[in-house]
Amino acid sequence: MFLQKQIFMVSDECTLLKQFKSGEREAFDRLFKMYAPQLGYFCLRLVRQEDAEEIVQETFIKLWETRALDVMLAGADVIGNLAHLKMLHAVGLVNEAEYKSLQRALVDIHGMVERGEFVIEEGIEDVHSQIELLLVRECGDAGKKIHTGRSRNDQVLLDLKLFTREAIFETLEHIERLFDLLIRRAGENKDVLIPGYTHLQVAMPSSFGLWFGAYAESLADDLLALKAAYDMVNTNPLGSGAGYGSSIALDRQMTTDLLGFSSLAYNVVYAQMQRGKMEKNVLFGLAAVATTLGRLAADVCLFACSNFGFVRLPDKYTTGSSIMPHKKNPDIFELIRAKCNHLQSLPMQMAMICTNLTSGYFRDMQLTKELFLPAFQELNDSLFMAHLVLQEMEVKRDVLRDPRYAYIFSVEDVNERVMAGIPFREAYREIGMQIQEGSYRDGVREIHHTHEGSMGNLCLTEIKSKFEQRVFEWDITTVREAIEGLLGNR
Repeated sequence: MFLQKQIFMVSDECTLLKQFKSGEREAFDRLFKMYAPQLGYFCLRLVRQEDAEEIVQETFIKLWETRALDVMLAGADVIGNLAHLKMLHAVGLVNEAEYKSLQRALVDIHGMVERGEFVIEEGIEDVHSQIELLLVRECGDAGKKIHTGRSRNDQVLLDLKLFTREAIFETLEHIERLFDLLIRRAGENKDVLIPGYTHLQVAMPSSFGLWFGAYAESLADDLLALKAAYDMVNTNPLGSGAGYGSSIALDRQMTTDLLGFSSLAYNVVYAQMQRGKMEKNVLFGLAAVATTLGRLAADVCLFACSNFGFVRLPDKYTTGSSIMPHKKNPDIFELIRAKCNHLQSLPMQMAMICTNLTSGYFRDMQLTKELFLPAFQELNDSLFMAHLVLQEMEVKRDVLRDPRYAYIFSVEDVNERVMAGIPFREAYREIGMQIQEGSYRDGVREIHHTHEGSMGNLCLTEIKSKFEQRVFEWDITTVREAIEGLLGNR
């Protein structure tokens, strides 16, 4: 009876593992309940209870995230296979019947991926092997020809580039959505004054129009870094093999055109040297966006605090305190700030993995996926949440009526004297003496700034034009039409 029970437990465990690998959350939850107490008990022998609990949680989170990494490349691998297959047929290495059979099977596999039905079976090494296995099952020996003229090295690099290219497009959509919101809110609040700060000291009058517009233009500039990284991504490594080419007369230009790449990664050694370098440069592009978003999040946290009170966040996007009923914590923007800080650390982490490597492929690159692939979703989630909350965030009016901003218009008084003919240094001294003696009196007034980029001339049209021009430089339509063509949808 005991032996039967043990066999059943092992069988049940194997089933759960298979379900877990296929992405079933319920299986993951059951595995967590089975093993978390054991892992926690082990950790308690080494660290404090609160540290042990954190280790257990982080371990299982990492396990869930890692499970999905390889499957994330399945769609890209199918697309790469379709282009490679078409080229093999063109150069006479795959006959017409084999081509049609394999092409049909690959399109079917892509459908499985799209529907979330694709899984890596027990005992299969990776996503690439799984797809080849499915081709052999469906097409027989013809399926064994799909790897002709390729190495796992150029196959993986191609998959990463195809995945990254589409992932950047998705991130670009999130950036554009947030940009449009910032431009709209800048226009709506161009006359709503708030204090401007330098060194966290009250400086001069600013406005919500200036504040929203500043982050909009920052995102426009961030596209420069992201586009530079994309241009490296958008080169074709297929045909470089293990980094030394192939004696088979491949048509690399054909696969370049079929996949919508702008050009080849010409030198076969350098094509493989792009692994790691590409990921690092893309992460620098994502980090540029994260820098802007993290700074915006820090501003919102500051503006929402009771000592400032410039904005009010919707109740549904804040949390309270377990003992203080008045608290409304800006948790979402605190988490965005933390995630953006994490994203900014990734390029250096990637650089450290790739440091001291000679030319040629190394297993070190296996570690890049866990840093690289989840980064897009982390940034996209942050962009999405920022947009969600900012569109409902209430801006406070009459903020400058607070006595703590009594001196904020002093610069305006200096400028008025200058325009009346008093030398700047003299005007500055007069107002400074009034403030020092306590005789300076002022109230809230209208501001009439007219130069480009000021409160009275936000240049939102120009900023929007800058952003749109930089989006226009991306060849998104060309790329997506190429992919649709391979899938037979065009």
